[in-house]
Amino acid sequence: MHASITIFFCDLGSPTKLENLTDQQSGGDIENPGDGFISVPQVKNIQEAKLIHLQAIQLAKLICDEIGKLDNSTAALKVSAPLKTAVMYGNCEVAEEILSISSKSIYVRDKSDHTIFHLSIANRRENIFNLIHQYGEVGYNFLNMVENEGNCGLHLAGCLGSHVKLNLRATAAGAALQMQRELLWFKEVEKITLAHDRERKNNNGKTPKMLFTETHEDLVKEGEKWMKDTSTSCTIVAALIVTVVFAAAITVPGGNKGDGLPNFSKETGFRVFAISDALALFSSSSSLIMFLSILTSRYAEEDFLYALPKRLIIGLVTLFLSMIFMMTAFGAALFLVFGDKNAWILTAVVALACVPVILFASLQFPLLLDMIKSTYGPGIFGKKSDRMLY
Repeated sequence: MHASITIFFCDLGSPTKLENLTDQQSGGDIENPGDGFISVPQVKNIQEAKLIHLQAIQLAKLICDEIGKLDNSTAALKVSAPLKTAVMYGNCEVAEEILSISSKSIYVRDKSDHTIFHLSIANRRENIFNLIHQYGEVGYNFLNMVENEGNCGLHLAGCLGSHVKLNLRATAAGAALQMQRELLWFKEVEKITLAHDRERKNNNGKTPKMLFTETHEDLVKEGEKWMKDTSTSCTIVAALIVTVVFAAAITVPGGNKGDGLPNFSKETGFRVFAISDALALFSSSSSLIMFLSILTSRYAEEDFLYALPKRLIIGLVTLFLSMIFMMTAFGAALFLVFGDKNAWILTAVVALACVPVILFASLQFPLLLDMIKSTYGPGIFGKKSDRMLY
């Protein structure tokens, strides 16, 4: 049974023969879905993946139920290898099921004397790490234990996350978001680490903070380079918009009368032009200031947590708004001069003005969304279940 459990957890994502568990599913099967279901390849693949996942969890529960009938010591020995595998691959459901049927399985350690919480930190598995809150003080004690090299949980949080996990963060923002995530991990583990362990030195004489600075040096440089390159490009765009809209404000469409008032001052289109031009100037100036502040930042480690992402978010949002207002002002000016109150010209101008705005949004929105979710999102840490495991 031990061998079969190990094989199952090592390849949990692709069990091959689970036909006997399909009778617990409802609402139609894969080949003959229920009424109202549109059978397209993408939806079918999603349903198949979901079914396999549910079957795998059911099989894990059945196996755990059988192991739970053994005495505690024997059960802990049986689930040792599967538990470590589940932790390393971030399978929270299976890990929680194992921990629930064997209270002694929390004492499982690998060859380097890592506890399961040490492994979750080293592999950056936040869903496994969150289980520590379901153990209370007991879980925190396991976190503060030291492994063979004298590292406690905070030391492991200070080490750079594995390349596999970091590659999953290789989004539009790349190194900057990776650095932010690493800081979030370090801060979260630090919260539940005892005060004297925060300054504990490992066998190499390094504290967790020293280890974090040393192992993240290259990532900080990469994040700084990405931030500066992005800010430089956006600064150029913001400066061009400032120049254009400022020039448009002093050379209004249609010219001026002898007393200095614009010829179209009483037209609705002119009011739209004036308001849009002013908003474009204000928003582009704000964007320019934010990007300049990024370029002149000190780029300390802590800045990647909130300061730099916030500035970049504000800069991108105001830059996007300035583009919208600039195109609105341009459309209003074009309609005033050449429209001659023809509706089709207004329609054409609006349609064409939307093109650069849509292009900018489609290209920059993924980056902006990643930054907002990472900075202002609900976070990846915290108690996820009320099921006490100890």
